[in-house]
Amino acid sequence: MKILSVCLILATLLLMMSCKTAKENSPSTSTTDRATYILDQAIKAHGGSLYDNANYQFVFRDNIYTFKNDKEIYSYTALIKKDGKITYDILDNNGLQRTINNVNQNLSKSDQDKYSAGINSVIYFATLPYKLQDPAVNKSYKGSTNIQEKNYEVLEVTFDQVGGGKDHDDTFHYWLNKETHLIDYLAYNYAVGKGGVRFRAAYNTRNVDGIVFQDYVNYKADVGTPLIDLPKLYEADQLKKLSVIATEDITNLKK
Repeated sequence: MKILSVCLILATLLLMMSCKTAKENSPSTSTTDRATYILDQAIKAHGGSLYDNANYQFVFRDNIYTFKNDKEIYSYTALIKKDGKITYDILDNNGLQRTINNVNQNLSKSDQDKYSAGINSVIYFATLPYKLQDPAVNKSYKGSTNIQEKNYEVLEVTFDQVGGGKDHDDTFHYWLNKETHLIDYLAYNYAVGKGGVRFRAAYNTRNVDGIVFQDYVNYKADVGTPLIDLPKLYEADQLKKLSVIATEDITNLKK
């Protein structure tokens, strides 16, 4: 009986330690903490800390873009050749500078904001989900679902007005593959003009020196369609294909 009692005590202690360890190693059940947990997994899967000092060049819609990160210091560029003119934009922590045929341009505040938003948008999508760490980003967990017989966790992202850019009213959903932790699908709504709803499906996923780049097929849904409903509409072939978002000729400039 004494041996049995000792065994029971040991078994109870082991069970308590196991439960404690499991609790310590599992993410919080709150939606915010769960969102942070799955976003951290996604960032790690897409490139992790390599983003912090990344320096890449790529072509998007015949224009050449670069991004260079050094922790909080960044520099983005866009080289655009059109109508016999060469436009070169540099966006960094100090703002935007533009030259046309090597001549500096004096830009109004509205033009600076417009061109900055253009570069930011291209780099934002090319480096997803890295920019989702920005302080102006608000994220919440929207549960799990299946798309094309694969399991996903759903992350919703909104933005603060301060630091969230001119499109801070936009709402995004990201569907993160439970096995790979990659963003296989994303969607967003926007209020500019008459507003709109978009859904993107990733393809051509490739790893370039440790950082994952993806292209997307871009679809349109009716204004007002809830983002959470878009995967079902996608599976039912009820979304209109608009365009292809392709990032080409990717080069690691640090090599």
